[in-house]
Amino acid sequence: MLEWFERGGADPGRLHAEGMASRVELEVAREQVAALLGARPREVVFTSGATEAIAAASFGAVRRDPERAHVVLSAVEHSAVREWAARGPCTEVGVDASGRVDPDELMDVVGPDTALVHLQWGNHEVGTLQPVLEVVQRCREVGVLVHIDAAQATGRVPIAFDELGADLLSVSAHKFGGPPGAGALLVRRGLRLPPLLVGGDQERARRAGMENVPAMLGFGAAAEEITHTLDAESDRNREQTGRVVAWAQHEQGVSVLGDPEQRLPHLVCLGIEGIEPQPVLLGLDQAGVAVHSGSSCSSESLEPSPVLLAMGVDAQRSLRISVGWNTTDADIDRLMTTLPEVLGRLRSLGRP
Repeated sequence: MLEWFERGGADPGRLHAEGMASRVELEVAREQVAALLGARPREVVFTSGATEAIAAASFGAVRRDPERAHVVLSAVEHSAVREWAARGPCTEVGVDASGRVDPDELMDVVGPDTALVHLQWGNHEVGTLQPVLEVVQRCREVGVLVHIDAAQATGRVPIAFDELGADLLSVSAHKFGGPPGAGALLVRRGLRLPPLLVGGDQERARRAGMENVPAMLGFGAAAEEITHTLDAESDRNREQTGRVVAWAQHEQGVSVLGDPEQRLPHLVCLGIEGIEPQPVLLGLDQAGVAVHSGSSCSSESLEPSPVLLAMGVDAQRSLRISVGWNTTDADIDRLMTTLPEVLGRLRSLGRP
């Protein structure tokens, strides 16, 4: 990224030497992202992130066929999916107590007017993995487009877009160590969708506007790195969050929300009985431990989580703990020392 800026940063859509050099770099980044996701480079449409990718998938699928405007989604999808779906006729399908959707229930509401089925690979709050392969196969059988939100899963679990058979898949670079402001929508070869952003022929006329070249170069570099280290990093992350799960399963007043086994390796969500999340967050922050409560994109108001509400659990008192490429075992040691201390102090304040 720095080298691109140092060279002056040319528009990859120009025919002069500087522009052509940027084009080569951009296409290398596209190849790197495609390799990570098991896709063809031409299937990768660069975006500003998963939110834009989801918007493009939602807009394009509904506009593609005027006879099909109905959208189906699970009740635990990210707000970027839910809010786009709510712009037209849509059906939300509930989940079980672990946050997993039943494929039969999902497919039961798919009809001849259905334009798109949304399903996340893994939940952004509790980490529960969804039955994406079965849903994709069944959608293909009835000729309905399916979009997989893989923002949390990319760089955490193996993804093979072409083998999966999905029509659309959205990712975001910053979720696995890339720069913010970079993402992609994977569009199955041969699928044509009306573009969300118009005004230019960039990205093969699928997304107008000059590409954010330095961010995409960083995206590609992160993808190249994690392609070679994914298994080891995922194993390490699962061991780290596994320590939290093991502690929570034996700690009074603490529970693991979501599936403790069939989950993304880097994320665990805890229910904290009888304690509001704000003082827990502040106590951990004072010790240098950064966690969150509720939705990963919620505001500072800490509104009840729609995901936890859909699961039928306490949506007001949760801790969302995630680890990344730079999380060390010492960081987990600090968490496991500090969290019981903070909870103990807060619980003592409520005793007579």
